[in-house]
Amino acid sequence: MKKYIKLLNFEFNRIAKLFVVLLGITFVTQIIGVIVVSKNYLNMANEQIYDERINKVQFLETYGQMSFLQVVRSLWFVGPIALCLAGVALYIFLIWYRDWVGKNTFIYRLLMLPTTRLNIFYAKITTIMIMTIGLVSFQLIFLPIEILVMNSMVPNEFRADLSVVEIVTSILELSIIIPGSVVELILFYGAGLLVVSILFTGILMERSFRWKGIFAGLIYSALAVVILISPLLLQEFVLNGYFYPSELLVLEIVMGLIVLGATIWMSGFLLRKKITV
Repeated sequence: MKKYIKLLNFEFNRIAKLFVVLLGITFVTQIIGVIVVSKNYLNMANEQIYDERINKVQFLETYGQMSFLQVVRSLWFVGPIALCLAGVALYIFLIWYRDWVGKNTFIYRLLMLPTTRLNIFYAKITTIMIMTIGLVSFQLIFLPIEILVMNSMVPNEFRADLSVVEIVTSILELSIIIPGSVVELILFYGAGLLVVSILFTGILMERSFRWKGIFAGLIYSALAVVILISPLLLQEFVLNGYFYPSELLVLEIVMGLIVLGATIWMSGFLLRKKITV
């Protein structure tokens, strides 16, 4: 356990700078977006009220009040989130491949550590999950601050106040990365963990068998997906809706656990017996 903790601490220290940079970009860009969207709304209100000579009531009936949803739907808000997702996706590959880069290949040192090699897998996948959950958690912290900035700029009568919960549940993308219940949290992030583990196994296959490993990794990934969705395929094409939704969900969870177990076993086997440096 101590070896795993040390490896995890080491891996997280390697990712810390990227993590902080992504947080900084997200916060600064979204704050700028709040200011820009709020100013655009206020400029439109001033133009209509003072230049076009319509009263506030007519303006609000025509254009409506401003809410934070207008900020959330803008590129200023969505762009940084997409950048964070891309950063995490890139690091899923980088966390392994950079160990093979350089004159003194770092993977030698990792594989020679006096601990089970599977701890390397566990430390890397935990780092990815910590990074993902950390980015989402800070987004939840940023939201009230950004709402406060908008409220300080837009007068009460011109805005529709929404809570953080209302904002998250109103936007599909946010409701996926910020689930509304513990069950959804486990399901969504469990699925993410499964996807990362499959990708890790594909990477280790490529590292073990080079060009042949690429095809092996693709075949393994496709097979894992087929096994995972097999209850859905049976439900749709063979059993004609035999299972209740709750039963289908349980079957999907069971298949997901089977695939995850097989993936961890395969990764451990490759790290112990096949990996080349």
